Amino acid sequence: MTAVESRPAGVVPTPTPGGHRPFGARVKAFVMLTKPRIIELLLITTVPVMFLAAGTVPDLWLVVTTCVGGYLSAGGANALNMYIDRDIDAMMDRTSQRPLVTGMVSPREGLVFGLTLTVVSTLWFGFLVNWLSAALSLGALLFYVVVYTMILKRRTAQNIVWGGIAGCMPVLIGWSAVTDSVSWASLILFLVIFFWTPPHYWPLSMKVKEDYARAGVPMLPVVASNRVVARQIVVYSWVMVGVSLLLTPLGYTGWFYTAVALAAGGWWLWEAHGLQSRARAGVTGGKLKEMRLFHWSITYVSLLFVAVAVDPFLR
Repeated sequence: MTAVESRPAGVVPTPTPGGHRPFGARVKAFVMLTKPRIIELLLITTVPVMFLAAGTVPDLWLVVTTCVGGYLSAGGANALNMYIDRDIDAMMDRTSQRPLVTGMVSPREGLVFGLTLTVVSTLWFGFLVNWLSAALSLGALLFYVVVYTMILKRRTAQNIVWGGIAGCMPVLIGWSAVTDSVSWASLILFLVIFFWTPPHYWPLSMKVKEDYARAGVPMLPVVASNRVVARQIVVYSWVMVGVSLLLTPLGYTGWFYTAVALAAGGWWLWEAHGLQSRARAGVTGGKLKEMRLFHWSITYVSLLFVAVAVDPFLR
């Protein structure tokens, strides 16, 4: 591996607000701070687990309060992430239009907004769901902001591996919201997301590695060759599929979930090995087709967790 050049030390770029900032645009900017598209994916892993934990349709009010609390918590984490990362966001093409870079939201406003969502989401979970879910939610937020954003992201190529733990927590939160406890089923699904995160994110990082290199962020595709990255993707993919199949022999799921897990996992492995073959052949640019696996990874996790929700009704 080759070391990434550190970004020049200095003052965080100061965005220049473009004069009058319309109210509607400001509201949109604050919504953007929460990264709603990422939160959609987190909720996809939360609600189905509530069905599995309940063994039937869970209380709908509980589902709504859990989803709202999850959005507020993840939104707070994302806002604080943007506040901390506003310097590198200004250096990367894909993040250069974020509100704290453009000046639509000031750094102080972003910080206060993120901290407010943190407090509100924790109290929301505590009073309307349960305090175990509140603790798990706050733990996920602190892990993402402190461990991933402040410690790992700029220091190690393993950042997304361990930082991804924060994205696994909604599984535990969904289970605890229903049962006020955690179980082996929730821990297995936690591990599925843990091993899913690197092969989900590394293909995207391969596509935009020049961005990360410019900002001095040592994502694995920046510091390692495509061959090495693709090999790691294949390893994590096999472990992920294997872990996903543990639910059935342990008695938590039946034939429907197993069939979906095998079919979706088999297709994932086909795409992962295809990417590895192209990387071994020295293919670069658009012909590497790394984004095929990235897009499929989102479909995969959606299908798998829909199966988690449906399976209790077919057993």
